[in-house]
Amino acid sequence: MLNVYLELFPVLDAYLFRYSPLEHLGEGIIALTSAGLVHIGDIRDDIQTIPLIYAAIRERKAKYSGGLEYFLKHSTCKFSDRFPISSSAVVPVCFGSVIIGYICTTQFKTGSVKMDDQTLSSLTLFGKLVGKVLDDSSNVEGTTTLISKRELEVMKRIARGESTKEMAAYMGIGEVTVKQYVKSAIQKLGAQNRAHAVAELFRRGIIKI
Repeated sequence: MLNVYLELFPVLDAYLFRYSPLEHLGEGIIALTSAGLVHIGDIRDDIQTIPLIYAAIRERKAKYSGGLEYFLKHSTCKFSDRFPISSSAVVPVCFGSVIIGYICTTQFKTGSVKMDDQTLSSLTLFGKLVGKVLDDSSNVEGTTTLISKRELEVMKRIARGESTKEMAAYMGIGEVTVKQYVKSAIQKLGAQNRAHAVAELFRRGIIKI
């Protein structure tokens, strides 16, 4: 995914983060730089203290800044401590309406930086396509022998924090139908409620972090 990102856009590095909406927490996963593959698991930041990232997450759109002062608000950010930043781009990775991560870029190809509206729109679309690929690839063979594909999809979306209304809109079904899928999945899993059902799916490896 990061290789494709580097090939498609005028960028020289890509840092992939997961995002927790409950804590507004960004956690480093891996990065591709001139040094190759880098593990960045020690980077953990409250993205509310990083205006550019927070704006990209909140608006679900790729953002670009040509100056460090717009990227950072506090000097304690581990990202800035570890990597020199003169300009930056942030691309949110979306599962439907839910942001599950983002890609940061701090180095651009010489003379090729042109982050106009069209380029930012392309970056936004890339983040959505990445989210869709991750969503599709997260299906586990054989899991639908326990619950149906629709029930599994609904439970996965609950695990991501989506509301009944958001699920219904994304899946093109009614809210009553969503609730029926949830009820059926809970019964099949022998769970007490939604949270218990999601926990059971994690425990069985049907839903993965």
